[in-house]
Amino acid sequence: MTFSQIISDLKAGKYAPVYFLHGDESYYIDKISSYIQEHALDESEKAFNLHVLYGKDTEKRALLAMARRFPMMAKRQVVIVREAQDLKNLIPKSEAEKEKDILMDYIVNPVPSTVLVLCHKYKTIDKRTKLAKAIEKNSVLFESKKLYDNKIPDWITDYIHGRKYKINPRTAVMLSEFLGNDLTLISNELEKLMLNVNAGAEITDAHIEMYIGVSKDYNNFELQNALGNKDVLKANRIISYFASNPRNNPLVVTLGTLFSYFSKILVYHSLKEKTRASVASSLGINPYFADEYMNAAKKYPREKVHLIISDLHQYDLKSKGVDSNAEDGELLRELVFKILH
Repeated sequence: MTFSQIISDLKAGKYAPVYFLHGDESYYIDKISSYIQEHALDESEKAFNLHVLYGKDTEKRALLAMARRFPMMAKRQVVIVREAQDLKNLIPKSEAEKEKDILMDYIVNPVPSTVLVLCHKYKTIDKRTKLAKAIEKNSVLFESKKLYDNKIPDWITDYIHGRKYKINPRTAVMLSEFLGNDLTLISNELEKLMLNVNAGAEITDAHIEMYIGVSKDYNNFELQNALGNKDVLKANRIISYFASNPRNNPLVVTLGTLFSYFSKILVYHSLKEKTRASVASSLGINPYFADEYMNAAKKYPREKVHLIISDLHQYDLKSKGVDSNAEDGELLRELVFKILH
């Protein structure tokens, strides 16, 4: 099942006997388990029927004994195991253990009045195992996958639109460049931001600079844009700012951003069809930015892009101390000069 399907069922009051939530992205696991914790029981029922446990402090036998209890003065009880990946021997390894697995027995024949939620974070289980197949057949097995970096701006846009605010694609990209791909961190920052912006308003670069801290003029996205336009003055202003604020502008992040950018320009040069729609699809970008890549490709022929990507690899090594002891700011200044000339 998808995240949306699970939340839709929960809102309709449809609760499965077991939820096994696993995967690298903790955000969706937390959202599902928190919804169940908050809504499966009335406030008056929670004192005796809501049990929140932690994997490292819980024995599997004790957990299942709790799951087999009947609710007190309520139609259901809820048992949530946070950090279930730390539960000892959660996934049996040997054949002998599998044959005697008490969790498997419970999943095949769960107590209908119990909602058992296992939050198995930062890793996945093998869906080919008997346990995974039993969960999928008898209850809910949900894998929470990390989003690719190029999907984060759209996720930010959807999140903000869902709260009835507005944001333009460029601002969403700037946010994603600064906040990375940790959805929990992003959602927390967006919530703080929206507390300071009037409901229904458009979130702007100025709001982000004021309430999140990323400069609207001096960031990796603006550096990328300056290089794409071969705007020497703007590019040098940005790298000077980076050099004076190295903690907030680590070179490794800038190198990664530029590598992604010029790699897309290289892909553009190989395209047969170069309409805005096909460029956006092939590069995995919002169509809003297609013209920028098309214009940058005119300024950077294929041969030059190959040289730039080679330089990026070289300066990545230098930043790690290979054949260089220069400061990050000086390395970035040298690299940008090579890119622009």
